[in-house]
Amino acid sequence: MQGGKLMSILPALDVNIDDVINQSIEDSSSILAIPREYAWDFENNDFLLKDGKFVIVEGKEALKVWMWKALHTVKMRYSIYSDNYGHDLDSLIGQGFSSGLIESEARRIVWECISLNPHITGIENFSTTYDGDTLTISFTALTDQGEVDMDV
Repeated sequence: MQGGKLMSILPALDVNIDDVINQSIEDSSSILAIPREYAWDFENNDFLLKDGKFVIVEGKEALKVWMWKALHTVKMRYSIYSDNYGHDLDSLIGQGFSSGLIESEARRIVWECISLNPHITGIENFSTTYDGDTLTISFTALTDQGEVDMDV
């Protein structure tokens, strides 16, 4: 008995089951699953195997694999990927841009590439270095799993 009213263990009669189902769907759609990827051997540029089987990584390591692969895939070169997946860093080659413009454009291109992943929320400590004809990009990705340091 609550406030002079008799409480029932039975559900209320005016419950709309469609509203309950739709609310459950809305609640679950805002929750991101923990990122998972096959482990990657960054030095040998191949999948990491243990006893001949693929290894699965989760969280920050999975995001690092995802970013590394996206940043090593040229946008719209492979039909298996969507037109948004990958990078356009090749557009900076041979253009005679200043180092400041290259760094600015590289940052924009990298952000466009990795921001497709909903777990990635920002980048910090972005820098570029040149070694001959090679451009190396380093940054820290801010994610819902923690910070991930990247060198590509």
